[in-house]
Amino acid sequence: VELAANIGSSAEAETAVRQGADGVGLFRTEFLFMNAPAMPGEEEQFRAYQEAARMMEGRPVIIRTMDIGGDKELPYLQLPKEANPFLGYRAIRVGLVRQELLRTQLRAVLRASAFGTVKVMFPMISGLQEWRQARAILTEVQAELRQEGIRFDEKMEVGIMVEIPSAAVLAELFASEVDFFSIGTNDLVQYTVAADRMNEHVAHLYDYFHPAVLQLIRTVIEASHAAGKWTGMCGSMAGDPLAAPLLLGLGLDEWSMEASGLSRMKERLAGLDRQECRELAKRVLRLDTPQAVRQALEEFHSAQKAVV
Repeated sequence: VELAANIGSSAEAETAVRQGADGVGLFRTEFLFMNAPAMPGEEEQFRAYQEAARMMEGRPVIIRTMDIGGDKELPYLQLPKEANPFLGYRAIRVGLVRQELLRTQLRAVLRASAFGTVKVMFPMISGLQEWRQARAILTEVQAELRQEGIRFDEKMEVGIMVEIPSAAVLAELFASEVDFFSIGTNDLVQYTVAADRMNEHVAHLYDYFHPAVLQLIRTVIEASHAAGKWTGMCGSMAGDPLAAPLLLGLGLDEWSMEASGLSRMKERLAGLDRQECRELAKRVLRLDTPQAVRQALEEFHSAQKAVV
């Protein structure tokens, strides 16, 4: 399996390398925009992505297009105030309306792909139409760069974030068109159980061990493998050692987390037997509450420690 890091800037790529990351599983590009007084242009973005690719020295760098909205605001974009911004105008929805922003970013990403193993993924995809619109824009930008004689990786992988249940349910259809999936459990959980992860009054409902969430994760992984593709995870669940044997048993291919958690996760995964984890996953998927799932995983962990 591959253990990658989540980063918010090219400088954090250096930290990821020091921590032994196999790559960058999530480059949160919105931080480039949030830390700037005005919209960064193509050159500024290109330099940031190129530097991250250079620092990773051939290891993969997955760049997520701008995920603005929800709890991430950009005053200079003047996005409308919404009663429920997490269900509103955010991420790829902004990019498909304000296409000049998406095109500029994709030009920068594509140019950076000539300097390393760069991949791109679109966030908050809810259906095939959004994916195809975003992919069509990327294709147009690629044609522009070819016409201008600007180099880029013609075989750059293009994927989607799976963070809306509808995308997980349609994973089999998506798998025939995308190159990879990256499961964003932070949003996937809140949309599956209808509990705002920022709201303390419903925090007790927000749990990535919810059986419905686990079923969606299994659906996505199985669909990708059936199509010869791969699935990663970049939400908080990926950095939880308690979840590691379950995710390994479900067949997850790539974990991406904060760089500081990589060594602990490597140690956890190194002590696991894949077949035992598959059997654990089968048992866990039959459980009906998050509490029962957590208890089963804790018992598995305790039994392993006893053997050691």
